Amino acid sequence: MDWKSLPAFLAVARNGSLRAAAEQTGGTHATLRRQIEALEAQLGAQLFRRGADGLSLTAAGQRLLPQALDAEAAMLKGFNAVKGLDREASGRIRLSADPMTAHYLLAPVLADFAALYPEIEIELRLAYKLDSIARNETDVSIRHAAAIEDDAVGRKLFPLSIGVVASRDYIDRALPGAGRKGQGLSWIGYGDVPELASMIGASAFPEARIRHSVPDPEMQLHLVRAGAGMTFLATWVTSVFPELQRVPGTELDQRRATWVLLHGELRRVRRVRLFVDYLCDALLERRAAFLGP
Repeated sequence: MDWKSLPAFLAVARNGSLRAAAEQTGGTHATLRRQIEALEAQLGAQLFRRGADGLSLTAAGQRLLPQALDAEAAMLKGFNAVKGLDREASGRIRLSADPMTAHYLLAPVLADFAALYPEIEIELRLAYKLDSIARNETDVSIRHAAAIEDDAVGRKLFPLSIGVVASRDYIDRALPGAGRKGQGLSWIGYGDVPELASMIGASAFPEARIRHSVPDPEMQLHLVRAGAGMTFLATWVTSVFPELQRVPGTELDQRRATWVLLHGELRRVRRVRLFVDYLCDALLERRAAFLGP
């Protein structure tokens, strides 16, 4: 069997379309189609059926799926077992983190670690979408979440405080004339996000106007710094940007925590163990900023 066809089959099964599967795997639409067609020819069965909502598994595809998942898990376990043979403080570590944390907190941490261990290379992936540790998409991940569902081990460091943040200038200018429920104030929104609507409704300013729709948190940060309104951000931003502060009269949301995660098979890899220990210590030094004023 052409084993390259199995990852293509799993990617299409997970994403429901050739285009989305190609984006996930870094391949092309045409290459994935050829691999699926080749696998169907080898098996003598149609694996996907095209419908209005994309590609869905046929009965044959549904029979193949659990076997393909088992094969994928076995291969990943083998890869990680081989990685575990590396006892030297050298080689590459793949780290995933959200862009906000990376841009404003991680750069000095990674630079100091690189100076201590010049033979270790960091491959940093920045995305708000979570990379899967179980599927070998990353080695180490920094996550801010209420709970972790991925098949991984790691450390829960401390709560992450989310608060209503605005510039000091905006607060001095807009808050004194605002209504009791926020009339006259402006929210910077994330778009059609039910969780945000719920947070605004439960806040001290439920009747403030949502004037902007900005789905990118970093752009929200810059708009808040420029005095365009207020929004929900991790309150560590006030320790990085002194022109920002938590809006008076608002509460902190600490339902999420900051985690450092890795695959269980990598705990015995020396370079990964060194990096995770260093990373956790560096983040714990910034605990006060994460907890918020």
